[in-house]
Amino acid sequence: MEFRLLGAFELVAGGRSLDLGPAKQRVLFASLAVDAGHPVPTETLIDRIWDDAPPREPRKVLHTYVARSRRVLEQARHLDHGQTALERRADGYQLTMDLDRIDLHRFRRLVEQARAPRRHRPERAALLGEAVGLWRASPLDGMAGEWAARVREGLRQQRLGALTDWAEAELALGRHAPVIERLEELIVHYPLAESLAARLIQALSLAGRDAEALEVYSRACRRIDDELGAQPGPELRALHTAILRGEAVTLAADAPVLAVRRPVHHEMSSRPQPAQLPAQVPAFAGRTGYLKRLDAMLGSDDQGRIQVSVIAGVAGVGKTALALHWAHRVRHRFGDGQLYVNLRGFDPSGSHLGTAEALAGFLDALGVPPDRVPPDPDGQAGLYRSLLAERRMLVVLDNARDAEQVRPLLPGTPGCLVVVTSRSQLSGLVAAEGAHPLRLDPLPAAEARELLVHRVGPARAAAEPDAVAEIIARCAGLPLALAIVAARAATHPEFPLSAPAGELRDARNRLDALAGQDPATDPRAVFSWSYQALSPAAARLFRLLGVLPGPDIALPAAASLAGVAVPEARPLLAELAGAHLVAEHQPGRYALHDLLRAYAAELVHALDTEDDRRQASRRSLDHYLHTAHAATLLLAPRRRPIALPPPAPGVSAEAIDGAEQALAWFTAEHPALLAAVQEAAAQGHDEEVRHLAWALSAFLRWRGLLLDWVTAEQAALDASRRLADPRGQAHAHRHLGRAFTLLARFDRAHGHAAQALDLAVGLADRPGQAHAHHELTWALSRQGRYADALHHAEQALDLFRAAGHRPGHAKALNGVGYCHALLGRHDRALVYCRRARTLFQELGDLNGQAASLDGLGYAHHHLGQYDHALRCHRQALDLYLTLGDRIGEVEALIRLGNAHHVGGDHDTARDTWRQALVLLDELAHPDAGHVRAQLADPALHRTTPSDPAGTRLYWPHR
Repeated sequence: MEFRLLGAFELVAGGRSLDLGPAKQRVLFASLAVDAGHPVPTETLIDRIWDDAPPREPRKVLHTYVARSRRVLEQARHLDHGQTALERRADGYQLTMDLDRIDLHRFRRLVEQARAPRRHRPERAALLGEAVGLWRASPLDGMAGEWAARVREGLRQQRLGALTDWAEAELALGRHAPVIERLEELIVHYPLAESLAARLIQALSLAGRDAEALEVYSRACRRIDDELGAQPGPELRALHTAILRGEAVTLAADAPVLAVRRPVHHEMSSRPQPAQLPAQVPAFAGRTGYLKRLDAMLGSDDQGRIQVSVIAGVAGVGKTALALHWAHRVRHRFGDGQLYVNLRGFDPSGSHLGTAEALAGFLDALGVPPDRVPPDPDGQAGLYRSLLAERRMLVVLDNARDAEQVRPLLPGTPGCLVVVTSRSQLSGLVAAEGAHPLRLDPLPAAEARELLVHRVGPARAAAEPDAVAEIIARCAGLPLALAIVAARAATHPEFPLSAPAGELRDARNRLDALAGQDPATDPRAVFSWSYQALSPAAARLFRLLGVLPGPDIALPAAASLAGVAVPEARPLLAELAGAHLVAEHQPGRYALHDLLRAYAAELVHALDTEDDRRQASRRSLDHYLHTAHAATLLLAPRRRPIALPPPAPGVSAEAIDGAEQALAWFTAEHPALLAAVQEAAAQGHDEEVRHLAWALSAFLRWRGLLLDWVTAEQAALDASRRLADPRGQAHAHRHLGRAFTLLARFDRAHGHAAQALDLAVGLADRPGQAHAHHELTWALSRQGRYADALHHAEQALDLFRAAGHRPGHAKALNGVGYCHALLGRHDRALVYCRRARTLFQELGDLNGQAASLDGLGYAHHHLGQYDHALRCHRQALDLYLTLGDRIGEVEALIRLGNAHHVGGDHDTARDTWRQALVLLDELAHPDAGHVRAQLADPALHRTTPSDPAGTRLYWPHR
């Protein structure tokens, strides 16, 4: 088990990084890890987590985070068997563990040992090398908040000191190569650290690379002058002088200090100062984060390379608008002028601007007479770079097609800054020239509203807020689309905004509603310029994405959609992402915004046959169905597989390894799976509808996605009715009964369970009748009708036993035991629940074992055997956590809190209930209000053990 703070914050156990929870909980973890071994007061933790904006009851929320953090540590201990504890100390908390398991504390120990008196040089270098090798990136990388920023800055200084000491130790041993390798990489993170620059200069000179050492000195001078308006310190100046004189670079105490005269750039008033920037786009809105990232380039020379930023994004997303808005903001920083050219990389005519033509325009702007322009492109590029070598200019290269079109237009020396816009990612420039990639996404809702209000006026927008919201949503955050709607609204001020909103509402006609006579502002035409540049295979995949049912698609699903192997699909998706016709919004997952999806749908219906579309939909459905079937058997291995027809040719079902990967797959794909259920129903694939619902049921139930579960099972019920299949109808009714019980909709739960029972009786299906009785048992127990519940539980037990149905037999045993517990017959409950647990263990059913442990825990609880109760509920909770069963987790937490409370541990009880409440709120569960009221009950603060008033027993949901 290991905490890592010297980079992105994480807890690693058993060889994998654990989920530390939401952002605020991660700050709590980090705060305790930084001060591990020492108590951190509660008020200090609140300040660190929330800065100056704590919630209304910060201590209660903090207790919830602490309780959930303990669960994470418990999970880590199971994986790694490490010794760690999160303990209460007075008015605070303390993380106790081996400090060498926290990289920050190990770093500090190693540095302290290295700096001990009389430490031999080799040992000192080794200790320091190990210490600085622990750093992966900026400490607490990505963690927000004032406290994290303060810690980050303090640790950066500690790292700088250790790096300097290590470099000195290595150089004293004559080892300059590792110093050069490490410091060349790290000096960019410490641009004003003269000690690092000095050690790098020493190392380069010792390696016989004096020219490079002098270049390091020059870069350091420029940075110090730009940032501080000062000259370098005595150490750097002395090293510079020593190298110029050919002297040794070791620094003696009496090394001379020489002033370095900065080179003076003579004003060349006779040179032209181009000002080629076009006018800014009117009513520019938002993009604050992107502007800050562009501003950051102004203060860095990036190790002497020219500064290049590539703004890439889908057509119409506002790349040129951003580039020009920023360029006008900073043009005063470039006293030698600004150059601009539209490279026409995606011009509808297909004639992009040639290199010679672009260079000729720049040379003319720089004052070169036509007779002095070299005839060949290489000569023109050389002259262009020479003219820019002593100038500070801003160069905007708009609408570039590829990296080869841009390269000849890049300056050759630092001082100039280049901004490139393109629909392609231009990854070649990023890799070879070190360009800074800036992917421009569609506007978020708030910035889209700001743009629209700028265009149509605040009064008009305020008068129709619903229409404004719908326009923003239908335009998918695309500035071009918003500008078109705003222009039409301005042309017809007498029309309400609800008119264009209504035109955009119909997805099939949305592009028509945005069409115009000018191709430059018609989204359909603008998209076509990117589409026409695609390879035939990539263009076909883009069109087929128009039949995609879900909100996004993973690589294997895209391969199945296209009917190609995964290795063939990967470069096609990369091509589409490079052209910004799809967005890789998560690693390996791709999405189209709504307008591009509408464009793809138009193309696939116009250019592909109905048979092609039907086969693509079939492949997509088979991909999800076969993968989901395999995944659900990994999640619930005791389920009986269903017989599926073989997948269509070209389907690449995903290979899923183990329950954890299956759970992750369902989590990522469940919106697409639900969409596939609806698409299958719309196309009349009723068998596939039922199969998909079957495959989804365990995941949706365990994760608490109850409304989604109802949707899927209702679709399965409708499909079974169309197929005139009473057995399938009974199965769907049972699942709907269970879902509505969890939703506390008992009238509907009873109705579905009763219909399931009637259908099973008509079929003479004993296991089916038993399952229906079990669902009625569960619903009745949740209503407090315990005697009626026991009656149905005993009928379920008799029927399962007579049918030889061992999994059902185990489930019914546990149901009978629970009903006895609810009726106060706790000794009898123990007998039934123990028998159930034994049978579940024989079957290898982890869900059933967790449910029987809950029953045992409840019975022990009410027999006053609190230690036994706590042990049973903790074991049940661990099983639910292992399975990813959030409904089971929340119910086990409530019962565990009950047992803590009646055992007298009121603080732990409250912490445990708060954990349950957080989960209930996340699940939008109807019982959240009950638990919240229970926490507010003054009876919780009694010191004598008692059962809290109104405490509700949760029926095990197996």
